[in-house]
Amino acid sequence: MQTPTFGEISQEYRGEWVRLRTMTYLRMVALGGQAAALLVAHYHFGLHFEVGLVWIVLGAGAASILASLVLFPQTKRLTESEAMLTFLFDIALLVCLLYLTGGITNPFALLVMAPVAVSAMALRPRATLLLAVVAVALMTLISLTYQPLRFDDGSAMTVPPLFAFGFWAAIVIGITFQAFYAHRVAAEAMSMANALLAAQMALSREQKLTDLGGVVAATAHELGTPLATIKLVSSELAEELRDHPDLQEDARLLAEQADRCRDILRSMGRAGKDDTHLRRAPLEAVLAEAAEPHRNRGKALDFLLAPAPGGDALQPVILRRPEIIHGLRNLIQNAVDFAHARVWVQAEWSDTTLVIRIIDDGPGFPPTLLGYIGEPFIRRRRDPDRPRHRPDYEGMGLGLFIAKTLLERTGARLEFGNCDGAEAGLPDAPRLRGAKIRLEWSLAAIAVDARQMLDPNPTIAP
Repeated sequence: MQTPTFGEISQEYRGEWVRLRTMTYLRMVALGGQAAALLVAHYHFGLHFEVGLVWIVLGAGAASILASLVLFPQTKRLTESEAMLTFLFDIALLVCLLYLTGGITNPFALLVMAPVAVSAMALRPRATLLLAVVAVALMTLISLTYQPLRFDDGSAMTVPPLFAFGFWAAIVIGITFQAFYAHRVAAEAMSMANALLAAQMALSREQKLTDLGGVVAATAHELGTPLATIKLVSSELAEELRDHPDLQEDARLLAEQADRCRDILRSMGRAGKDDTHLRRAPLEAVLAEAAEPHRNRGKALDFLLAPAPGGDALQPVILRRPEIIHGLRNLIQNAVDFAHARVWVQAEWSDTTLVIRIIDDGPGFPPTLLGYIGEPFIRRRRDPDRPRHRPDYEGMGLGLFIAKTLLERTGARLEFGNCDGAEAGLPDAPRLRGAKIRLEWSLAAIAVDARQMLDPNPTIAP
């Protein structure tokens, strides 16, 4: 079977999340409860019904449970069709019991909602819709015809027609509400789990790149000494082999190749140190690194850094954490994606806080979604009157969610909004309607003393 890619788990492969053994145990408990309720009703309350037929129905349910325990392995997971057929069997079994024990007037009729609710959490909407339609149709049938419960004197237990209709209406509404509610909760939980997984993968990738740089730097350092030895020995051999031109040329070639290896490792080691040993950097360097992949995409990127009134004129040195770089990179990417021509990255710091604003001259966030920005897998119907800036773009909010999650882990507070006219903090105060993202940190959370940059073995905060 083809392995599902990210995003397909919540669609095509949802049915395969249901383990047969788990469902079997749940059905076993439900069947035991139904049998206990019938025994109490018959022997304690003196209610009479077709006992033989009732036990035949219960026997059919017990046989299906026993078959699932014996015929299938414990690790068996149900496909979409298998799970739906199991739910249909349970609904039909329950409706048969209700038909033999009072129909819609049986207070246990509300149990028909359970298979539909579980289906809404485990299966796709069309399977749940089919189960809900079947359940409503069968409950309607037994509200019209059923075998009433009888007392010891033979009289039938009846309820007024208005009450019977109320019971039916309550069950139908309950099926609809439970299915919708369970599906929405399960879908949101699934979206959040998938989005958190994507954020974790993004952070893991960033961390692996950092670790790779460390390996490169260590390799360059460790190989420096043996290469220097090879260089020295080959040079001495070249001097001693003056009478053997062919061998002298080989010795010189060996020395040249050692020099070449040294130069390669030196450049690799410099890159490794840039990625690994530089754990802290000036604010401007961190912003430039985050924006680097988006500098040559046809949009101007302006960086505006200045202290707040009364703040220290010295630019803060902050921790160069993968969460900060990757999160800022996602936010800048979003701004560049939708900007018409220009994006501003504005930073301002005081003695206690650091504020970064990312502003673009694009159409801005849709007003109807401002309250949901930062949530994963946002779906919306497009406004036909709103021009589409990128016709080929179908965003789900995952990038902004990842950025928000990663940055909040570093202590940032994010606010998403739109410009409402002239932006006084920008050169020439342009009038903008584009998106504006504001990030604020406590300097104590991410900043370090600039004098620690001179420490060859700094202690990095976790």
